[in-house]
Amino acid sequence: MSDAHLGFAGDEVERAVISFLRHAATHAGSLVINGDLFEFWFEWRTVIPRRGFRTVAALADVADAGVPVMMIAGNHDCWGGDVLRKDVGVDYRFGPWVGDIAGWHARIEHGDGLRPREDKRYRMLRGVLRHPLAIRAFRWVHPDLATPLATHSSSASRTYSSPDAGRGLREAAIRTADTDRSLDLVVFGHSHVATLERLSNGTVYGNPGSWLDAPTFLRISEDRIALRQWNGSAESADLDAFDRVSEKTLT
Repeated sequence: MSDAHLGFAGDEVERAVISFLRHAATHAGSLVINGDLFEFWFEWRTVIPRRGFRTVAALADVADAGVPVMMIAGNHDCWGGDVLRKDVGVDYRFGPWVGDIAGWHARIEHGDGLRPREDKRYRMLRGVLRHPLAIRAFRWVHPDLATPLATHSSSASRTYSSPDAGRGLREAAIRTADTDRSLDLVVFGHSHVATLERLSNGTVYGNPGSWLDAPTFLRISEDRIALRQWNGSAESADLDAFDRVSEKTLT
């Protein structure tokens, strides 16, 4: 799952996320949160943002249940560290992850900054915002001032929809799949456009979409990947699905 933007999203979105996490704690083999779970996340030495606290506790319950949880930093919640790793128990990462998930050889990353031209300025800004000196300076700002400042500066997400309907990330997925032909699966978030597509070389591209729009997620098993909408039940119907193929189409 990705892009719930808790802290901006309404209470009903957080309730849906918490029910999903409670289900994952007893039914999932593993859980991947592909960025922007929170509208803003920052860790001071002894303080974390109040918004989303119940979700953080639910995440800890998933990890305590023995379900591995990996959380990839998005462009809104990339200032984490010890609390998420040590106190919550999630594998919190920056940048892409490449490995096997349910037998699929996959590359998973949030997707911000992947469009070559459109994201050029953002990539420069990202380097500044994530620099250790910038993080250290921001930590000196009182949380009651820092939190509204940060959420106001990220207000674009409040009405955010991908200006290119997700085409830029689809093109990035094609480039990624063509560069590494060993990949069975490429997963991005960020665009808020739920997608499941088999590319021309046989690699599957998936994007779980944004919970601001609908509570969609990807369910991956050894023989199948499905795009689903969470309805509070383990019986959520597939919106789209692909069976795994033993050999990808050669081009």
